[in-house]
Amino acid sequence: MFELWFGIVTLMLTLYVVLDGYDLGAGALHLAVARTDSERRAVLAAIGPFWDANEVWLIAAAGVLFAAFPRVFAAGLSGFYLGIFLIVWCLILRAVAVEFRSHLAEPLWRALWDVTFAASSALLVLLFGVMLGNVIRGMPLTPGGWFNLTLFTTFLPRDPVGILDWYTLLAGAFSGVALAGHGAAFLAWRSGGEVGERSRRFGLVLHVVLAALWPLTTLATHAVNPTLLPALLGRPLAWASIALAAGGLGWALRGGVRGERLPTFLGSCAFLAGMLGATAACLFPVMLRALPDASRSITVYGGGATRHGLRTALGWWAIGFPIAAIYFATLFRLHRAQSSAPPNRDGY
Repeated sequence: MFELWFGIVTLMLTLYVVLDGYDLGAGALHLAVARTDSERRAVLAAIGPFWDANEVWLIAAAGVLFAAFPRVFAAGLSGFYLGIFLIVWCLILRAVAVEFRSHLAEPLWRALWDVTFAASSALLVLLFGVMLGNVIRGMPLTPGGWFNLTLFTTFLPRDPVGILDWYTLLAGAFSGVALAGHGAAFLAWRSGGEVGERSRRFGLVLHVVLAALWPLTTLATHAVNPTLLPALLGRPLAWASIALAAGGLGWALRGGVRGERLPTFLGSCAFLAGMLGATAACLFPVMLRALPDASRSITVYGGGATRHGLRTALGWWAIGFPIAAIYFATLFRLHRAQSSAPPNRDGY
Protein backbone atom coordinates (compact mmCIF):
# COMPACT_ATOMS: atom_id res chain seq x y z
CA MET A 1 0.00 0.00 0.00
CA PHE A 2 2.84 2.44 0.81
CA GLU A 3 4.52 1.65 -2.49
CA LEU A 4 1.28 2.24 -4.37
CA TRP A 5 0.80 5.64 -2.78
CA PHE A 6 4.38 6.61 -3.53
CA GLY A 7 3.58 5.84 -7.16
CA ILE A 8 0.38 7.90 -6.99
CA VAL A 9 2.22 10.91 -5.53
CA THR A 10 4.81 10.59 -8.31
CA LEU A 11 2.04 10.39 -10.91
CA MET A 12 0.27 13.49 -9.60
CA LEU A 13 3.46 15.55 -9.49
CA THR A 14 4.41 14.35 -12.98
CA LEU A 15 1.02 15.37 -14.34
CA TYR A 16 1.44 18.80 -12.81
CA VAL A 17 4.91 19.29 -14.29
CA VAL A 18 3.91 18.05 -17.75
CA LEU A 19 0.64 19.99 -17.90
CA ASP A 20 1.41 23.21 -16.07
CA GLY A 21 5.01 23.06 -17.27
CA TYR A 22 4.13 24.08 -20.81
CA ASP A 23 2.29 27.23 -19.77
CA LEU A 24 5.02 28.10 -17.25
CA GLY A 25 7.58 27.67 -20.02
CA ALA A 26 5.43 29.68 -22.42
CA GLY A 27 5.22 32.45 -19.83
CA ALA A 28 8.98 32.46 -19.31
CA LEU A 29 9.47 32.85 -23.09
CA HIS A 30 6.60 35.31 -23.45
CA LEU A 31 8.71 38.39 -24.17
CA ALA A 32 11.15 36.51 -26.40
CA VAL A 33 8.77 34.79 -28.83
CA ALA A 34 6.15 37.58 -28.98
CA ARG A 35 7.20 41.08 -30.00
CA THR A 36 3.95 42.94 -30.65
CA ASP A 37 0.74 43.28 -28.67
CA SER A 38 -1.17 40.95 -30.99
CA GLU A 39 1.60 38.32 -30.77
CA ARG A 40 1.57 38.50 -26.98
CA ARG A 41 -2.19 38.06 -26.97
CA ALA A 42 -1.64 35.06 -29.24
CA VAL A 43 0.65 33.49 -26.62
CA LEU A 44 -1.94 34.08 -23.92
CA ALA A 45 -4.67 32.73 -26.19
CA ALA A 46 -2.67 29.51 -26.66
CA ILE A 47 -2.47 28.81 -22.94
CA GLY A 48 -5.68 30.64 -21.96
CA PRO A 49 -8.05 27.64 -21.88
CA PHE A 50 -5.59 25.53 -19.86
CA TRP A 51 -3.38 27.46 -17.44
CA ASP A 52 -5.75 27.81 -14.48
CA ALA A 53 -7.03 24.24 -14.84
CA ASN A 54 -3.45 22.94 -14.94
CA GLU A 55 -2.70 24.50 -11.56
CA VAL A 56 -5.37 22.26 -10.03
CA TRP A 57 -2.90 19.37 -10.34
CA LEU A 58 -0.55 21.14 -7.92
CA ILE A 59 -3.35 21.37 -5.35
CA ALA A 60 -4.31 17.76 -6.03
CA ALA A 61 -0.70 16.60 -5.60
CA ALA A 62 -0.44 18.46 -2.29
CA GLY A 63 -3.71 16.89 -1.15
CA VAL A 64 -2.52 13.40 -2.06
CA LEU A 65 0.77 13.98 -0.23
CA PHE A 66 -1.13 15.19 2.85
CA ALA A 67 -3.48 12.19 2.84
CA ALA A 68 -0.86 9.51 2.19
CA PHE A 69 2.31 10.87 3.81
CA PRO A 70 1.29 13.43 6.46
CA ARG A 71 4.68 13.45 8.19
CA VAL A 72 6.46 14.24 4.91
CA PHE A 73 3.89 16.94 4.14
CA ALA A 74 4.24 18.56 7.58
CA ALA A 75 8.06 18.53 7.56
CA GLY A 76 8.29 19.78 3.98
CA LEU A 77 5.70 22.53 4.44
CA SER A 78 7.50 23.96 7.45
CA GLY A 79 11.05 23.42 6.17
CA PHE A 80 10.42 24.89 2.73
CA TYR A 81 8.31 27.73 4.11
CA LEU A 82 10.31 30.48 2.39
CA GLY A 83 10.31 28.67 -0.95
CA ILE A 84 6.59 27.90 -0.77
CA PHE A 85 5.87 31.52 0.18
CA LEU A 86 7.70 32.68 -2.96
CA ILE A 87 5.92 30.10 -5.11
CA VAL A 88 2.50 31.21 -3.89
CA TRP A 89 3.29 34.85 -4.61
CA CYS A 90 4.54 33.99 -8.10
CA LEU A 91 1.37 32.01 -8.80
CA ILE A 92 -0.74 34.96 -7.64
CA LEU A 93 1.18 37.52 -9.71
CA ARG A 94 1.07 35.27 -12.77
CA ALA A 95 -2.70 34.85 -12.54
CA VAL A 96 -3.26 38.55 -11.94
CA ALA A 97 -1.07 39.42 -14.94
CA VAL A 98 -3.02 37.13 -17.26
CA GLU A 99 -6.40 38.45 -16.12
CA PHE A 100 -5.55 42.16 -15.75
CA ARG A 101 -3.45 42.68 -18.87
CA SER A 102 -6.32 43.38 -21.24
CA HIS A 103 -8.40 45.54 -18.90
CA LEU A 104 -6.81 48.65 -20.42
CA ALA A 105 -5.44 49.23 -23.91
CA GLU A 106 -2.65 51.50 -22.65
CA PRO A 107 0.79 50.28 -23.81
CA LEU A 108 2.43 51.00 -20.43
CA TRP A 109 -0.26 49.03 -18.57
CA ARG A 110 0.12 46.03 -20.84
CA ALA A 111 3.92 46.20 -20.74
CA LEU A 112 3.81 46.12 -16.92
CA TRP A 113 1.73 42.94 -16.85
CA ASP A 114 3.72 41.35 -19.67
CA VAL A 115 6.93 41.75 -17.66
CA THR A 116 5.16 40.52 -14.50
CA PHE A 117 3.84 37.46 -16.32
CA ALA A 118 7.23 36.57 -17.80
CA ALA A 119 9.19 37.22 -14.60
CA SER A 120 6.83 35.29 -12.30
CA SER A 121 6.72 32.35 -14.74
CA ALA A 122 10.51 32.22 -15.03
CA LEU A 123 10.96 32.47 -11.25
CA LEU A 124 8.42 29.66 -10.71
CA VAL A 125 10.33 27.39 -13.08
CA LEU A 126 13.57 28.15 -11.24
CA LEU A 127 12.03 27.66 -7.78
CA PHE A 128 10.51 24.28 -8.65
CA GLY A 129 13.86 23.08 -9.94
CA VAL A 130 15.68 24.37 -6.86
CA MET A 131 13.22 22.61 -4.55
CA LEU A 132 13.66 19.33 -6.42
CA GLY A 133 17.41 19.82 -6.10
CA ASN A 134 16.98 20.20 -2.34
CA VAL A 135 15.01 16.95 -2.14
CA ILE A 136 17.72 15.09 -4.08
CA ARG A 137 20.61 16.64 -2.13
CA GLY A 138 19.03 16.27 1.31
CA MET A 139 17.99 18.46 4.23
CA PRO A 140 19.30 18.90 7.81
CA LEU A 141 16.61 16.78 9.48
CA THR A 142 16.54 16.72 13.27
CA PRO A 143 15.97 13.47 15.21
CA GLY A 144 12.29 14.45 15.33
CA GLY A 145 12.08 14.69 11.54
CA TRP A 146 11.99 18.49 11.15
CA PHE A 147 14.24 20.89 9.29
CA ASN A 148 14.65 24.59 8.68
CA LEU A 149 16.52 26.03 5.69
CA THR A 150 17.92 29.52 5.29
CA LEU A 151 18.14 30.98 1.79
CA PHE A 152 21.85 30.13 1.49
CA THR A 153 24.92 29.42 3.61
CA THR A 154 28.25 28.63 1.91
CA PHE A 155 26.79 27.72 -1.51
CA LEU A 156 28.24 24.24 -1.00
CA PRO A 157 25.89 21.20 -0.98
CA ARG A 158 27.07 19.92 2.38
CA ASP A 159 26.09 20.55 5.97
CA PRO A 160 25.20 23.29 6.84
CA VAL A 161 23.08 23.64 3.73
CA GLY A 162 20.67 26.33 2.56
CA ILE A 163 17.99 26.42 -0.11
CA LEU A 164 20.50 27.76 -2.63
CA ASP A 165 23.89 26.24 -3.43
CA TRP A 166 25.69 25.42 -6.66
CA TYR A 167 23.87 22.10 -7.06
CA THR A 168 20.33 23.37 -6.42
CA LEU A 169 20.97 26.31 -8.78
CA LEU A 170 22.18 23.83 -11.41
CA ALA A 171 18.99 21.82 -10.84
CA GLY A 172 17.00 25.05 -11.21
CA ALA A 173 18.80 25.88 -14.46
CA PHE A 174 18.17 22.36 -15.79
CA SER A 175 14.51 22.65 -14.86
CA GLY A 176 14.33 26.11 -16.43
CA VAL A 177 15.75 24.93 -19.75
CA ALA A 178 13.54 21.81 -19.78
CA LEU A 179 10.31 23.68 -19.07
CA ALA A 180 11.16 26.60 -21.35
CA GLY A 181 11.74 24.08 -24.15
CA HIS A 182 8.47 22.40 -23.21
CA GLY A 183 6.65 25.73 -23.40
CA ALA A 184 8.28 26.56 -26.73
CA ALA A 185 7.19 23.20 -28.15
CA PHE A 186 3.63 23.83 -27.00
CA LEU A 187 3.54 27.32 -28.51
CA ALA A 188 5.01 26.06 -31.78
CA TRP A 189 2.24 23.46 -31.93
CA ARG A 190 -0.63 25.72 -30.85
CA SER A 191 0.34 29.00 -32.52
CA GLY A 192 0.80 30.00 -36.13
CA GLY A 193 2.69 32.78 -37.89
CA GLU A 194 5.80 34.37 -36.44
CA VAL A 195 5.03 33.28 -32.88
CA GLY A 196 4.89 29.63 -33.92
CA GLU A 197 8.07 29.84 -35.98
CA ARG A 198 10.04 31.70 -33.31
CA SER A 199 8.84 29.19 -30.72
CA ARG A 200 9.99 26.29 -32.92
CA ARG A 201 13.47 27.81 -33.24
CA PHE A 202 13.70 28.59 -29.52
CA GLY A 203 12.51 25.07 -28.70
CA LEU A 204 15.18 23.45 -30.87
CA VAL A 205 17.97 25.52 -29.29
CA LEU A 206 16.68 24.84 -25.77
CA HIS A 207 16.46 21.08 -26.36
CA VAL A 208 20.04 21.06 -27.69
CA VAL A 209 21.15 22.89 -24.52
CA LEU A 210 19.10 20.42 -22.46
CA ALA A 211 20.87 17.48 -24.09
CA ALA A 212 24.21 19.03 -23.09
CA LEU A 213 23.06 19.81 -19.53
CA TRP A 214 21.66 16.34 -18.85
CA PRO A 215 24.98 14.47 -18.37
CA LEU A 216 26.45 17.41 -16.46
CA THR A 217 23.48 17.46 -14.07
CA THR A 218 23.66 13.67 -13.70
CA LEU A 219 27.33 13.83 -12.68
CA ALA A 220 26.58 16.64 -10.23
CA THR A 221 23.70 14.62 -8.77
CA HIS A 222 26.02 11.67 -8.19
CA ALA A 223 28.47 14.00 -6.46
CA VAL A 224 25.90 15.30 -3.95
CA ASN A 225 23.93 12.05 -3.52
CA PRO A 226 26.16 9.02 -4.19
CA THR A 227 23.34 6.59 -3.32
CA LEU A 228 21.13 7.63 -6.22
CA LEU A 229 22.85 6.20 -9.30
CA PRO A 230 23.81 2.85 -7.69
CA ALA A 231 20.13 2.35 -6.90
CA LEU A 232 19.47 2.55 -10.64
CA LEU A 233 21.16 -0.78 -11.33
CA GLY A 234 18.53 -2.96 -9.69
CA ARG A 235 15.39 -1.00 -10.58
CA PRO A 236 13.84 -1.83 -13.97
CA LEU A 237 11.28 0.97 -13.60
CA ALA A 238 14.10 3.50 -13.37
CA TRP A 239 15.71 2.10 -16.52
CA ALA A 240 12.38 2.24 -18.34
CA SER A 241 11.91 5.85 -17.25
CA ILE A 242 15.38 6.82 -18.45
CA ALA A 243 14.68 5.15 -21.79
CA LEU A 244 11.44 7.14 -22.01
CA ALA A 245 13.30 10.38 -21.24
CA ALA A 246 16.07 9.67 -23.74
CA GLY A 247 13.59 8.68 -26.43
CA GLY A 248 11.46 11.74 -25.71
CA LEU A 249 14.42 14.12 -25.95
CA GLY A 250 15.57 12.49 -29.18
CA TRP A 251 12.05 12.76 -30.60
CA ALA A 252 11.83 16.42 -29.58
CA LEU A 253 15.16 17.19 -31.28
CA ARG A 254 14.13 15.32 -34.40
CA GLY A 255 10.78 17.07 -34.50
CA GLY A 256 12.40 20.46 -33.99
CA VAL A 257 14.80 19.94 -36.90
CA ARG A 258 12.06 18.66 -39.23
CA GLY A 259 9.45 21.19 -38.14
CA GLU A 260 7.11 18.47 -36.83
CA ARG A 261 5.42 20.41 -34.07
CA LEU A 262 3.10 17.97 -32.32
CA PRO A 263 5.78 15.22 -32.16
CA THR A 264 8.18 17.76 -30.66
CA PHE A 265 5.71 18.61 -27.90
CA LEU A 266 4.92 14.94 -27.21
CA GLY A 267 8.64 14.18 -27.05
CA SER A 268 9.08 16.95 -24.50
CA CYS A 269 6.21 15.49 -22.45
CA ALA A 270 7.90 12.07 -22.52
CA PHE A 271 11.24 13.56 -21.44
CA LEU A 272 9.76 15.31 -18.41
CA ALA A 273 7.72 12.26 -17.38
CA GLY A 274 10.72 9.97 -17.79
CA MET A 275 13.07 12.18 -15.78
CA LEU A 276 10.65 12.51 -12.88
CA GLY A 277 9.86 8.80 -12.96
CA ALA A 278 13.54 7.85 -12.92
CA THR A 279 14.28 10.28 -10.07
CA ALA A 280 11.41 8.92 -7.96
CA ALA A 281 12.40 5.30 -8.67
CA CYS A 282 15.99 5.94 -7.58
CA LEU A 283 15.00 7.89 -4.45
CA PHE A 284 12.53 5.24 -3.23
CA PRO A 285 11.92 4.52 -0.38
CA VAL A 286 13.39 7.83 0.85
CA MET A 287 11.13 10.88 0.57
CA LEU A 288 13.13 13.38 2.62
CA ARG A 289 16.85 12.61 2.75
CA ALA A 290 18.67 13.72 5.88
CA LEU A 291 22.06 15.41 5.97
CA PRO A 292 24.56 14.61 7.36
CA ASP A 293 23.01 11.60 9.14
CA ALA A 294 21.12 9.50 6.57
CA SER A 295 19.52 7.41 9.33
CA ARG A 296 17.21 10.36 10.09
CA SER A 297 15.71 10.28 6.59
CA ILE A 298 11.92 10.04 6.31
CA THR A 299 10.88 7.10 4.16
CA VAL A 300 7.54 6.05 2.71
CA TYR A 301 7.16 3.60 5.58
CA GLY A 302 8.04 6.02 8.35
CA GLY A 303 6.21 9.02 6.91
CA GLY A 304 3.01 7.33 5.70
CA ALA A 305 -0.47 7.30 7.15
CA THR A 306 -2.08 4.21 8.68
CA ARG A 307 -3.03 1.37 6.36
CA HIS A 308 -6.71 1.97 7.07
CA GLY A 309 -6.31 5.64 6.17
CA LEU A 310 -4.46 4.75 2.96
CA ARG A 311 -7.18 2.29 1.92
CA THR A 312 -9.90 4.87 2.57
CA ALA A 313 -8.01 7.57 0.66
CA LEU A 314 -7.47 5.16 -2.24
CA GLY A 315 -11.22 4.72 -2.61
CA TRP A 316 -11.76 8.48 -2.90
CA TRP A 317 -8.79 8.91 -5.24
CA ALA A 318 -10.16 6.18 -7.51
CA ILE A 319 -13.34 8.25 -7.86
CA GLY A 320 -11.79 11.71 -8.21
CA PHE A 321 -8.87 10.97 -10.53
CA PRO A 322 -10.90 9.56 -13.47
CA ILE A 323 -13.26 12.54 -13.27
CA ALA A 324 -10.31 14.95 -13.49
CA ALA A 325 -8.77 12.95 -16.34
CA ILE A 326 -12.04 13.00 -18.31
CA TYR A 327 -12.35 16.75 -17.73
CA PHE A 328 -8.86 17.41 -19.11
CA ALA A 329 -9.41 15.13 -22.10
CA THR A 330 -12.61 17.04 -22.87
CA LEU A 331 -10.84 20.38 -22.42
CA PHE A 332 -8.13 19.46 -24.91
CA ARG A 333 -10.71 18.13 -27.36
CA LEU A 334 -12.79 21.32 -27.21
CA HIS A 335 -9.70 23.47 -27.78
CA ARG A 336 -7.87 21.23 -30.24
CA ALA A 337 -7.84 23.85 -33.02
CA GLN A 338 -4.81 26.10 -33.42
CA SER A 339 -5.18 29.28 -31.38
CA SER A 340 -4.90 32.85 -32.62
CA ALA A 341 -5.03 36.34 -31.13
CA PRO A 342 -8.66 37.48 -30.80
CA PRO A 343 -9.77 41.01 -31.67
CA ASN A 344 -8.30 43.56 -29.27
CA ARG A 345 -11.61 44.27 -27.58
CA ASP A 346 -11.92 40.59 -26.56
CA GLY A 347 -8.86 40.58 -24.28
CA TYR A 348 -6.33 37.84 -24.90
